[in-house]
Amino acid sequence: MNSKPAAVVLAGGLGTRMKSDRPKHFHRILGRRMVDWVVEAARAVEADPLVVVTSPEGASEFEGIQTAVQMEPRGTGDALAAARSALDGVDSDLFVLSGDAPVISPALLSDLLETHRREGAAATILSFRPPDPREYGRVIRDGNGSVRAIVEAGDASPDELAVDEVNSSIYVFAADRVWPALDQLDTSNEQGELYLTDAVRELVENGDHVAAYIAPDPFEAEGVNTRAELAAAAAALRDRINEEHMLAGVTIVDPQTTWIEPEVEIEPDAEIHPFTVVRGKSKIAAGAVVGPHAVVDDAEIGPGATVGPFCYLRPGTHLERGAKAGTFVEIKNARIGAGAKVPHLSYIGDADVGEETNIGAGAITANYRPELGPGKFRTEIGRNVHTGSDNVFVAPVTIGDNAWVAAGSVVTKNVPPGALAVARSRQVTKEGYADRKHHD
Repeated sequence: MNSKPAAVVLAGGLGTRMKSDRPKHFHRILGRRMVDWVVEAARAVEADPLVVVTSPEGASEFEGIQTAVQMEPRGTGDALAAARSALDGVDSDLFVLSGDAPVISPALLSDLLETHRREGAAATILSFRPPDPREYGRVIRDGNGSVRAIVEAGDASPDELAVDEVNSSIYVFAADRVWPALDQLDTSNEQGELYLTDAVRELVENGDHVAAYIAPDPFEAEGVNTRAELAAAAAALRDRINEEHMLAGVTIVDPQTTWIEPEVEIEPDAEIHPFTVVRGKSKIAAGAVVGPHAVVDDAEIGPGATVGPFCYLRPGTHLERGAKAGTFVEIKNARIGAGAKVPHLSYIGDADVGEETNIGAGAITANYRPELGPGKFRTEIGRNVHTGSDNVFVAPVTIGDNAWVAAGSVVTKNVPPGALAVARSRQVTKEGYADRKHHD
C-alpha cells in the first residue's frame, strides 16, 4: 500500500447561509479562498492524489488542481462518489476533507492519520467537543471506544443529545473499504441524498472497526457557514500566522490588529506595529520597521528600512537598505534606493529613486500619459538628488545624480546631473491690491 494518503476535498456546496451569490468555499480569508486553506493543509501532509470535488459552475476555478464534478448536490456520499474515477487504483488511506473548514492544520491531519493507522480502522472520524454541540451529529461509541454510530441531532434521543462529542465531517477511510460502503447507500431519507455518515454506518454494520480522534482544539474542526463564522476563522488563522512569525524572532507589537498573509516572508528582528496589513508574497528584511497603519502588498522591504505610519506599498515596490517610506506615502512598482527617503505626502509610481536621494513633501510622479500611448511611463531619479515640496515629475523624465529641483516645480524635461531645475511661474506681487479691492 502507498504510504502517502490520498485526499478528496468536498467543495461543491452553495452555502446559502452566507447570503452571497459567491459559492461558500470561494470566500476569501487572508488572501486565500476558504477551500485553498484546506487544499494547502492536504498538500502539507503529502496527499497524492489530491482531488477537489466541485459543482459544474466551480470546475474552472481550480487551476493546477485535479477536480471532479458533482453534477447535482445530492449529499456528501454522492460528492465522494464523484471522485471515484479520479482515484482509480488508489489503495492508500483516503482523507475526505470539508472545503469549508479552513482552520484545519497539517498537524491535526497528521494526528488523525496516525490514529487511523494505529487503530487499523476502516474509517476514522475527526470528532470534536465544541462549547455548544448545536446541530452537529453526535458520535456514539460502544464500551470499547469504537464508533457505533453517528446520530444526527434531529434524530437523536435525549440521551444521545447529551453526548458532547460531535462529527466534523472530516474522515480518513481505507480506500478499499469506502467504495463498497458507498455502493450500499440509498436515498431513502427525508432529503433524498447520499451521506457519508451512512457509509460509516454501513462499515459498522459490516463488522468493520470505525475509530474517532478528538481534535485537541475544537475550533480547527469547525466548518464555516456564516459571515460571522468566516470572521472567526480569519482571526484564528491570523493568530496562527502571527505566532509562527513571533516564535521565529519577529516583533509584532499588537498581534490582534496585525494581519499577515501566509506567503509573506519576514526575517528575525523585523518589527511590525499595530494596524498593519501585509499581503501576497511580500518580504520584510531584518531590522525593518513597518507601521503603524501600513499596508504592504506584494512589496519588498530591505534591511533597516522604515515604512509608515499611514503608508501604502503597492505591488512591485522595493525599498532597499535603510530606505524610508513615510507618512501618507503611496509607492507602486518603484525602487527606492539605499538610504533614500520619501518622507511624507507623496505618490511615487513606476519610478527608480537613487541612493541617498530625498524626495520632498507632496511629490507626484505623473506616470499616465495617454497621449504617448498605452501603459505607464517611468520616472528616473538619480543618486543624492534633493527635490522640493510639491514637485510633479511628468514621465518619462530623468533627474540626474546630485541634481536639485525647486519647490513647486512641474518637471517635464530631463534635468542634467548637478543642475538646479526651476519649473514654475515667476511670483508677481502687486502692492496695495487689498486696499484697491476694498474701495472698488
